[in-house]
Amino acid sequence: MNNLPDNRADIKDFLATRRAKLLPEQVGLPSGSRRRVPGLRREEVAVLAGVSPEWYARLEKGNISGVSDDVLYAVARALQLSDEERTYLFELAKAARTTNRAAPRRKDTEVAAPVQWMVDSITLSAAFIRNGRLDIVASNALGRALHAQIFASETTAANGRPNFARFHFLDPASRDFYIDWEAGAAATAALLRAEAGREPNDRALRELVGELSTLSPEFSELWGSHDIRFRHEGMKRLQHPVVGYLELTYQSLALPTLPRAVNELSVYTAEPGTVHEEHIKLLTSWAATAAKL
Repeated sequence: MNNLPDNRADIKDFLATRRAKLLPEQVGLPSGSRRRVPGLRREEVAVLAGVSPEWYARLEKGNISGVSDDVLYAVARALQLSDEERTYLFELAKAARTTNRAAPRRKDTEVAAPVQWMVDSITLSAAFIRNGRLDIVASNALGRALHAQIFASETTAANGRPNFARFHFLDPASRDFYIDWEAGAAATAALLRAEAGREPNDRALRELVGELSTLSPEFSELWGSHDIRFRHEGMKRLQHPVVGYLELTYQSLALPTLPRAVNELSVYTAEPGTVHEEHIKLLTSWAATAAKL
């Protein structure tokens, strides 16, 4: 019995959207004037991948379970997929191949005490641990102060945990907090899309995506684009209600956990010697004072 949700629609839509983004001139083909759809035709991708048009059409309908890795690599090259997109395609194929046995369920585990001690010991940067659904599962004092609005938001509580995606798309306060709201929204949806490919059997994730798709037109549109993101790093511009404007760099590291658990440690840091570092120090003092009240 197949215990996995059918992911053929995700495979179909992902390949179709990647094909639509690839212009003929990018692969050395004439653009022509009689194209009815954007991007490459199916038969053109088939030629570039070295497979028959009929076979590629079957693949783009989501029938991927019997496809070899070599063929997947050829399709990825033909579509000029990025490293992250190729990884996502292989995750989809892996899920499709697991048909006759129950898929292992991803376990949500509590953060071990030594890991929490490590997070708490980071004092000049905001640090937090999130799972694949973007729930905050642990944080240091500065992380809680930086994201005070998320922790306080009525829209984010999921099993008692603040959730970045719910805050971003469902709480109006996020549009003031995130200066680059649109870019952050795209990254958030792409992180969840990558997690859905990695964990198609995660019921809580499917429920989250369904909720966001129903309540947020912006999320629904971004979800339909099938853009994915595995790496979480860069620069955030925030308007904090206590200390004002902040520019912070952030890096994320995967944490080794029990099988199927997916946790990442994210650290937000201000550039030394800048006004943003001064604001972070001020926020640290504010958090310490608030904790004593």
